[in-house]
Amino acid sequence: MFPLIVLKSKKEISVQRFHPWIFSGAIDLIDDTITDGDFVKVVDSRQNFLAYGTFQERGSISVRLVSFNESEAPNADFIINKLLIAFALRQQMGLITDNNTICRLVHAEGDGLPGLIIDFYNYHFVIQAHSTFAYRNLETISAAIQKHFGSKVKSIYSKSEETMHSSKAENSFLLGDANSCIAVENGIQYNIDWVTGQKTGFFIDQRENRTLLRSMSEGKRVLNTFSYSGGFSLSASFGGASEVVSLDSSQKALDLAAQNYELNKIKGGHKCIKADALDYVRSEEANGYDIVILDPPAFAKHQKARHNAIQAYKRLNVNALKGIKHNGYLMTFSCSQVIDKYLFQNTITAAAIEAGRNVKILSQMHQPACHPVSIFHNEGEYLKGLLLHVS
Repeated sequence: MFPLIVLKSKKEISVQRFHPWIFSGAIDLIDDTITDGDFVKVVDSRQNFLAYGTFQERGSISVRLVSFNESEAPNADFIINKLLIAFALRQQMGLITDNNTICRLVHAEGDGLPGLIIDFYNYHFVIQAHSTFAYRNLETISAAIQKHFGSKVKSIYSKSEETMHSSKAENSFLLGDANSCIAVENGIQYNIDWVTGQKTGFFIDQRENRTLLRSMSEGKRVLNTFSYSGGFSLSASFGGASEVVSLDSSQKALDLAAQNYELNKIKGGHKCIKADALDYVRSEEANGYDIVILDPPAFAKHQKARHNAIQAYKRLNVNALKGIKHNGYLMTFSCSQVIDKYLFQNTITAAAIEAGRNVKILSQMHQPACHPVSIFHNEGEYLKGLLLHVS
């Protein structure tokens, strides 16, 4: 039924441990009937069954595995069922309520659907395909969304052109034509624009960390670097911060933050600064904040960039630590998948030594429950953060 992928000898070990990726270097033979995005059957060098997956012609990950049971061969119904399970899990956990209409519905490997992201904004759905298989099956994915959510669905948008890195991939509406909406995260309103905004329109993965900031912001001066649309800033203001600064190098991002403040009818106590974050945290103007948030974009998207990324994280955190007020707090993050939480913590330790400050870890932060991590796929834990007390 399926074209074969034959692995080299001893390259089956990771598959036997249910890791969902097969890299090109592990493959011995590829059936010449395979086309990009096809379902495939993976066998070891002795032709023993290992798993079913989807084939990717370009990139280092050649096969993304979806089933490790030979009797559960994948088809359209198999994929729809996995989607419905992922949707139901979010609702079982109470992640979609009147007070919270922002949620990730499918998180790739964490939901057994490698290469697929679906985000939910008040019954508008944004799909990001990171694999040819996901892109080829957008209509099936759209049908599953409509089957589960029914008449509540307002629009479905595929934002896959950038993630597919292919001239053939296009962003398009699969249902409706709305390009933005107002959605709510734990009582805070945001104007979400999935067509022109970054990622799918919002950084959902920081929800719980924004809530943590909200709980500790009363009376504090807060600096939110790399602020984008002001998620951390608004959380600090809702928590009673005396002053909040949103800092970003993009005027468009700062305009979004200002618009979200207007949407929530918050007047005063908030200021936008257009500047490079590293330059700003080096300056005297950055001194004396009670809380500083460092949430930069991924400094390393592949292994070759890892060393330079570590140095960038260190420089940024050294300067932030030097300027924070005595008994202040630093919330610092990395979303670079190739930098694990241990390497990140060691980098921040080196920054604390160089800054000459007494630093304590109060909390280790990560992505929320709607971004589940398969226990067999450590790489899925891409967001890591530390809440630090600085004296």
